[in-house]
Amino acid sequence: MKPVKALQRKPLGLGQQPALLIVDVVNGFTDPACPLGTEADSVVAANITLMKAFHERGLPVFLTTVIYRNEQQARVFRDRLPALELLTPESDWVKFDDRLPMADSDIVIEKTHASAFHGTTLSAKLAEVGVDSLVVTGLTTSGCVRATAVDGLQNGYRIVVPREAVGDRNHNAHDANLYDLNAKYADVLTVNEVIAQLL
Repeated sequence: MKPVKALQRKPLGLGQQPALLIVDVVNGFTDPACPLGTEADSVVAANITLMKAFHERGLPVFLTTVIYRNEQQARVFRDRLPALELLTPESDWVKFDDRLPMADSDIVIEKTHASAFHGTTLSAKLAEVGVDSLVVTGLTTSGCVRATAVDGLQNGYRIVVPREAVGDRNHNAHDANLYDLNAKYADVLTVNEVIAQLL
């Protein structure tokens, strides 16, 4: 079998007006007691560092959570993954991990599918504040983070994924998806490298 030939790629980094987009760092994904969750302390810690850096610079911070408000929303997705039925408006699982240093200026986006762009107000909100690039973090690397990063690129944003600030229930899936994201859709950097690019 011939070795795989790597695609030529050009790192783009962040633009002039980046935003932090934290995907689903909610109790249902950071608490192993939830069927959807996993141990994510290091991921939460990395997101805390990034939130503080963005807040200190007055840069926009967006956070997503998954909430199902009626039986029809994302019906096929929920039929495939029955544990998603736990994500109801009254559930603690949809609340943000209380370790995150949320500010009044942070913008919350509710979603029902993997991508933070699909069927949400995210695109409009990003346009309102003139965002040109996104630092995409959160849970899980192989699911909602990947879907959001790919859609971000397809919506015309430069995408950066900080490797310590994303996580997955499956370490192999995590590593494989970071490799693939870096090859085609995003710059995968360290948290310190991301902060160094902030103006």
